[in-house]
Amino acid sequence: MDSKYIQINLDGQTLCLFEGGAVVRSYPISSARNGPGEEMGTGRTPRGRHRIRIKIGAGQPENAVFVGRRATGEIYSPALGAAFPERDWILSRILWLTGLEPGRNRGGRVDSLRRFIYIHGCPDSEPMGEPRSHGCIRMRNRDLMELFDLVETGTLVDIG
Repeated sequence: MDSKYIQINLDGQTLCLFEGGAVVRSYPISSARNGPGEEMGTGRTPRGRHRIRIKIGAGQPENAVFVGRRATGEIYSPALGAAFPERDWILSRILWLTGLEPGRNRGGRVDSLRRFIYIHGCPDSEPMGEPRSHGCIRMRNRDLMELFDLVETGTLVDIG
């Protein structure tokens, strides 16, 4: 079992990667504008114990655009953002989370995997350290790309 795990602090808007019980990386994040919560359709960030179910985007360039977890071939730029202001930009890499607590973040209307809860990149113009997402955990692209290379599928993620 890998000794690495991720702890996401919603109050502090930080993500820490631990290895052997010690913090080896710490990053600013942006969680849900609507606050914490597990119900489908609320736009809230689910709490509790999760695992990285799937890693998506290995080998894609920084700022690669994803729609439906597939790279579109676009590279995000401020001009592209201005052309499509309604899009919720998912960039560079995706760490798709699955809940591990039945009734809290797994199964039924609280299932994090079926809610498409990710740790993902976003435009550099988006602020970190304040809740602004639609439920996912947003990170700076370079930070996410570094984290992506440091963790494996199955890595534990505690959100609270």
